Amino acid sequence: MDYDVMIIGAGPGGIFSAYELAENRPDLKIGVFEAGHPLEKRKCPIDGKNVKSCIRCKPCAIMNGFGGAGAFSDGKYNITNDFGGTLYEYIGRDTAMELMHYVDNINCRFGGAGTKMYSTAGTAFKKKCMQNRLTLLDASVRHLGTDINYVVLGNLYARLKDKVDFHFDTPVWDLQFCDGGYEIITEQGDHYTAEKCIVSVGRSGSKWMEHICSELEIPTKSNRVDLGVRVEIPSVIFDDITDELYEGKIVYRTEKFEDPVRTFCMNPHGIVVTENTNGIVTVNGHSFEDDHRKTDNTNFALLVSKHFSEPFKDSNGYGESIARLSNMLGGGVIVQRFGDLERGRRSTPARIEQGTVRPTLNATPGDLSLVLPKRILDGIIEMIYALDRIAPGVASDDTLLYGVEVKFYNMEVELNSRLETCHKDLFVIGDGSGVTHSLSHASASGVYVARQILAEL
Repeated sequence: MDYDVMIIGAGPGGIFSAYELAENRPDLKIGVFEAGHPLEKRKCPIDGKNVKSCIRCKPCAIMNGFGGAGAFSDGKYNITNDFGGTLYEYIGRDTAMELMHYVDNINCRFGGAGTKMYSTAGTAFKKKCMQNRLTLLDASVRHLGTDINYVVLGNLYARLKDKVDFHFDTPVWDLQFCDGGYEIITEQGDHYTAEKCIVSVGRSGSKWMEHICSELEIPTKSNRVDLGVRVEIPSVIFDDITDELYEGKIVYRTEKFEDPVRTFCMNPHGIVVTENTNGIVTVNGHSFEDDHRKTDNTNFALLVSKHFSEPFKDSNGYGESIARLSNMLGGGVIVQRFGDLERGRRSTPARIEQGTVRPTLNATPGDLSLVLPKRILDGIIEMIYALDRIAPGVASDDTLLYGVEVKFYNMEVELNSRLETCHKDLFVIGDGSGVTHSLSHASASGVYVARQILAEL
């Protein structure tokens, strides 16, 4: 065997698997295979001047490379079982929380010690939400910021690079059985073998994961897809909330359809950005710990979850079709004033310019009602008015809505309590498993599987 353990993917799950294995068993031969670049070479060409929109680099430097899709996120580690995945269903609530705190301690040791931990415990804001038919979910939140998150990842890589073989710019084409373990074949045609294999390909690896599960006859089941918009408002409107909680995970059940709508990925004083998933341009948000990089705006997503039953199973395909429609109409991301949406008219560059909210992303003014299904858009509008009751100003005419934001979830891979597939020593972790949906849960799953392997060794 070339390695004792092979890890496919250098996102949070893969990094923390490698860290836990290398720290406890330096003698192990560990190989990490990543489709993207090393951290220092991950650069998005969009500069707002020469390159103003996504040019669909392969691989996308935002979604792939050391650190995964979370490398340029705003570095929020939500320590909770209430959202972010269902890891606790496999390993138990107490174990999941212990591992998330363990990950937080490592992040602090490697550069995040000066960042703040926020908590919803004891906040009066929870009561205010309940009085307005909103639910505030419980969590502790470590906010690293995009800048400090980058520092932490850099320090982790420096710790690992001499203990682990990293193969960057090396997409894995296939994963097969071999005598006594597993063999991977890269797109360059190279073959590597190991007794144990950890798959941590993230959301961007969803298509590849479907192929592998089909080839290796690993049972799966359909997951959900989240559809919605990213809202951008003056930061002062949400300052009372973000100063205390940093991110409020708020859920609302619509009156019209009783659909749950939730806030997601809140970025105080942040910026709106694009991301590329399998060639589809969608919207996201970043924020920074450095005061000099903060803006006057706060952005967050409003998402509606859609689950599908028989006969339709391709939830990601449904989300992709809506995102492609947005790309077709707007050449990428569409932006619309809330007032224009309510009046049934498209936004124009002049209307955006006359508004009081300065957009932080160069998006195409347009009409989101031509893209999002009516039921989803109705739910988002209801949620905006509900939020306006706890933070007056959210439903302003000049509030900006960017679309579409889509959160793709991998089909859920059938795993046992060790996060192991039906094939011994083949583990699937992180968001690629469909089990986790967050940085903290994905990282914790990586530590957990590494400990399973260490115990067996």
